[in-house]
Amino acid sequence: MTTATVDTLVAEQALPRYGFGPGHTLRMINLSENATFLVEDGDRSAILRVHRVGYHSRSDIESELTWLTALREESGVATSEAVPNSDGERVTTVVVDGAERHAVLFHVVPGIEPDDVALGTSDFETLGAITARMHEHARSWTPPAGFHRFSWDWEHSLGDTPRWGRWQDGIGVGPVEEAALGAAVEVVRERLASYGTAADRFGLVHADLRLANLLVEGDQVTVIDFDDCGLSWFMYDFGTAVSFIEHDPRLPDWQAAWLRGYRSVTALSAEHEAMLPTFVMLRRLLLVAWMGSHAHSRECQDLGPGYTADSVELARRYVASDGASLS
Repeated sequence: MTTATVDTLVAEQALPRYGFGPGHTLRMINLSENATFLVEDGDRSAILRVHRVGYHSRSDIESELTWLTALREESGVATSEAVPNSDGERVTTVVVDGAERHAVLFHVVPGIEPDDVALGTSDFETLGAITARMHEHARSWTPPAGFHRFSWDWEHSLGDTPRWGRWQDGIGVGPVEEAALGAAVEVVRERLASYGTAADRFGLVHADLRLANLLVEGDQVTVIDFDDCGLSWFMYDFGTAVSFIEHDPRLPDWQAAWLRGYRSVTALSAEHEAMLPTFVMLRRLLLVAWMGSHAHSRECQDLGPGYTADSVELARRYVASDGASLS
């Protein structure tokens, strides 16, 4: 059976636990790290996320949902809300094809994601302000006992146990590409080692806080898809904000707008600002690795080897500036 077929079987087993009857319709709307489905049954609709095998434990998923709730209740950041199943649990576990699988049902959030073709500085200013509120909450929040999320530190990003695989295995990475990207990896490593992981710069982050993970309805902006949230550098969230579009010539304007939004909420020192090109480069290298191990994803199919070629040019500019710039 294909991955999509198995994920659909998981969804069909989980849905009765939420009171969906045999007349419901189920439509896959995204297949990336996880499978996401739109479920409709008469006037009722919801979003079901089916977690892939081996990425998160049940307790890790519970921890994600705990932070979502805390953000919504304590920081003024609107987040998606999980629907409890018939047992009052936020995570439903079923066994399909001999494997335990986890699923979470979310209320449908009104709104649409910002247009990725007509991105404006106002979009990034809004995102910067939201990011700052999330960082302020993470710095002051005391997680409950048993809370656990994985880390996006060096070891698990570009180090010896990379969570998304090796960047060397990315699409279209040959000897020339490996040399150029490898030089950038070394500069990133050195700059991160010097920057360090003190509490003012490293903590709980969304780790995929791009405009595609915002839903906008009038003045209401809701943050979704916390599946990758974990421990990392706070400024890494800017690198994720420009995922897949890091080579766009509008990047300096987007960065300036993001910083304006961030500083409208809280102070940000020049030391942290100076690291933004490094976190953009870190994210870009991570995505080269991710595309190499996620050939089924929409992004991989849309961008293909051209993304690696653009990454090489970005890496060369980054190295030439000794990590200070991407332009």
